Amino acid sequence: QVQLVESGGGLVQPGGSLRLSCTASGITLDHVTIGWFRQAPGKEREGISCISSTDGSTYYADSVKGRFTISRDNAHNTMYLQMNSLKPEDTAVYYCATGRDYYCSGYGFLDGDYWGQGTQVTVSS
Repeated sequence: QVQLVESGGGLVQPGGSLRLSCTASGITLDHVTIGWFRQAPGKEREGISCISSTDGSTYYADSVKGRFTISRDNAHNTMYLQMNSLKPEDTAVYYCATGRDYYCSGYGFLDGDYWGQGTQVTVSS
């Protein structure tokens, strides 16, 4: 049984930082495409970052490029999303996900096969 367990969300002031974690069981993150989605109230789900299992390349949506960094710790079977210079428009529920190799490309992070439970990130003063 595959489980992805997220942690690290919360309330932060504009300009602040947070690091989201997603620990996997039942699946080896080094063998699959991994990434993060977010969904704000009233908006569509947005694939914001991923690491391709094909060649290790990364993708970032324009909305987070230069501010967010995705990474993976194989020893702990955990993926991370480091979020810096946070803005109020980053407020959303963030989901980690794993998927097939073609889900991550220069066009974006398209979908996931397995999902975390979601963690709320609120950026507000």
